[in-house]
Parts: sequence; structure tokens; C-alpha cells
Amino acid sequence: MAGTDEGVTVRTNSRTWAVVAGTASLALGLAACGSGDAGDGDSSGGTAEGGDVTLTVATFNEFGYDELLEEYESLNPNVTIEHKRAATSDEARDNLNTRLAAGSGLSDIEAVEMDWLPELRQYADRFVDLEDPEVEGRWFDWKEAPARSEDGTLFAYGTDTGPEAVCYRSDLFAKAGLPTDRAEVATLLEGDWDRYFEVGKQFHDATGIPWYDSAAATYQGMVNQLESAYEDPETGEPIPLEENEQVKELFETVLTASTTDDLSAHFQQWQPDWREAFQSDGFATMLCPGWMLGIIAGNAEGVEGWDVADVFPGGGGNWGGSYLTVPEQGENIEAAKALAKWLTAPEQQVKAFLSKGTFPSQVDAQDDEELLASTHEFFNDAPWGEILVNRAAAIDVTPFKGAAWFPIHQTIVDGMTRVDVARTDDIDSSWEKSLQAYSELGLS
Repeated sequence: MAGTDEGVTVRTNSRTWAVVAGTASLALGLAACGSGDAGDGDSSGGTAEGGDVTLTVATFNEFGYDELLEEYESLNPNVTIEHKRAATSDEARDNLNTRLAAGSGLSDIEAVEMDWLPELRQYADRFVDLEDPEVEGRWFDWKEAPARSEDGTLFAYGTDTGPEAVCYRSDLFAKAGLPTDRAEVATLLEGDWDRYFEVGKQFHDATGIPWYDSAAATYQGMVNQLESAYEDPETGEPIPLEENEQVKELFETVLTASTTDDLSAHFQQWQPDWREAFQSDGFATMLCPGWMLGIIAGNAEGVEGWDVADVFPGGGGNWGGSYLTVPEQGENIEAAKALAKWLTAPEQQVKAFLSKGTFPSQVDAQDDEELLASTHEFFNDAPWGEILVNRAAAIDVTPFKGAAWFPIHQTIVDGMTRVDVARTDDIDSSWEKSLQAYSELGLS
């Protein structure tokens, strides 16, 4: 997946994050950082001298790159690629921040998730300028804009995006007497979040089975529909959390549905119990960006009944999407640039989508006939290409995400996890702890 990991708490608390971030900032300010430029290479993937080269590519979760990297090696016999795949995007983020601060140790290509790309814009000079006439017009403007520094430098190439649908267990819907046909399910769930929770209550009352997997994952779908969740788009300044009524309302709404109405399965996504739940009747629905379909199919292998409906609460939403960067500290810069450019070309992004569901952010890729005609066997032969194109067209909000978005979001996710997963706090006490964690970030 090239999306974000809700609820993965690699940092033990917000103070830890603040200390690590502050240390990294200081180190970045002081450390000498050589370019490591390999000279003027060609776009075939070779070095300037035409010799053999080994490239390291660091991604996380699932980018759909396994077969693509093999294809690139076959097209470029002088190139050997080592793929380093982190289990979560948080793990990848921590590794990148640590090694960027140290000035060494990063891979030739580093993947970055869209929610923490804004943190890196202040260090754009530590990444190679990827401007190239061949990539002009490759991406939608909303995808390319975050990858440019304050001075306009293009320091990252966009990979996928995450238009969201709703994945569901048709066999469990049948147990509750609900429609099972995907078109009828889309009609059933059409409307706002209140409608999604209302149908969930009907389902849970009839079956006793949880409606969705995770409160924090559900919140992620909701918050990504806000134009400015945590920061003022005019000034870039954080919105004080104690004054942020729209976020507090979402926090309380989803946790009330999760606990009072018991609609949540109380899982933390990416954890072993969450993965194991796919092999049982763990939950009936989950919010489903394109990259999630491959993850569901892998975790639920052998389980029949999964399908995907062309609908999303509130209209449309995007969750996830990533970028590829080439750190200046690399030893094979020109070869890395060539590979990054090739991986993010529309042709390769269509192949990645057909492999793992990572929906392209490239303009030409979304009109690809093979993509539009593709179906997913595991999801009852759902026309997932067509569905995700429709879901992308339904997105009418591009959230503002500045440098503080990720750490603020983590304080909210940690608060939801206390209530929904650990169940150590009620909603009010956990919100107070999130307020304290926010204050410790020192943002306002």
C-alpha cells in the first residue's frame, strides 16, 4: 500500500515525537551534506560511466513494485535493485528522519507518504531536483503542488492516490437481511456519515457483529473531507486544538458510534489481531482506498464474500498516496532519478494498479482502457477500475496539510486508540489527554 497507517504508534507519545523532531531539525541544520552526485547519467538506468550499479529503493506497505523492479532490471542489465520495504509508513518515516538528520544511510530512492511530505519541504535542498521536461504535465496539479518546495523545486515524484469506496462482506450483509448486490449497497449507504452509522446500527442489532474495523480508520475518512482540519491554509499556522470544534465533533461522533453503539471491532489497523480478523467474521465493512483492496485480498485469502461498493459517506474522499524522492546523500543519483522517473510514468502506474490496487495519480493513467476495464476476482469480479475512477471524480475537497498536520493528527489518533483499542479512557478523558499532548508539541 502506498497509503498512511492509522493508529500505528511507533512514537510512544507526542513528547517523544517533539524531541525527535527537534533533534532532527538541529542535526539537519548543522550536518554537512554532500550531494553524492554520480555525474550526468542517461535515462536508461546506467551510471555516467556505463558500468554496473546497485540501487536501493525504500518503500513501505505495498506499492505494487515487485514485478516492476524485476522488469526494470531486465530492461537495464547493468542495474541491480535492492527493495527495502518497511512494514508501516510510520516506520519508514522514522527511518527517513533519523538518517536524513545523520547525513547518511538513506536509500537511493526513498518513498514518502503524503501526510508527512509537508514536513520535508523545509529540507527540500537535501533531495535532488527532479525537474525534467519529460514529466511536465504528468500529474494532476493537486498531486504535484505538495511536491514542490517554497522556491518551486520539484523534489518528489507522485506515485499513487487513494480515492475511497466502501468494502463489505456480502455474506454478513445477508445475515442481517441487508442488500448484497454492490449497486444496491451503494444505494443503501448513499448519504452522509450519519447514514453510514445508522445502517451500521441496524446491522449490529441484527447480527451482533461489528460494523467496521477501527475507529481511527473511520475518523481518517472523515477528517480527510475537511478543507482545513488542523492548520489555517491562509497562514499555515496550526489551529489550537482546544479551539478546534470541527475536529472535536468528529472525535466524539466516531467514538460514540464505536463505543456506545458498539459498531467498532476495536482493532488497530496493521496489528496482528486486525490481520487475523479477516479470516473470521471480524467486521462487515471498512473504508477502502484503492490500495486497501490488495491488503484485504491478502489478509482474507480463502474467505468468500468480500465486495466493493461505488459509494463513500459524505460523497468522496482520498486517503493516502505517496511520492518517490532521491536524497542528495545517495551515491547513484542519476541512475536513481532514471528509475524514479520510470516507476512513476503512467504505464508503470497502471501496472502497479493492476497488481495491487495503487490508484494512479497520473493524468494519462486514469484514462487507460485496461485500467477502466479491470475487474477484481477476489471482490466478486467488481469493476474496481471503473469504481475507483468514479470515486476519484467524487472528491471535491483537497485538504490543506502543512508541516504540522502529521504530528497533530497523531495526537488525535492516539486519543482514539485509548478509547477504541486499549479501552483505558472514556471519550472526555482521552480528549483531555490529546489536548495535553498537543500542547507538548509546542506548536502554538
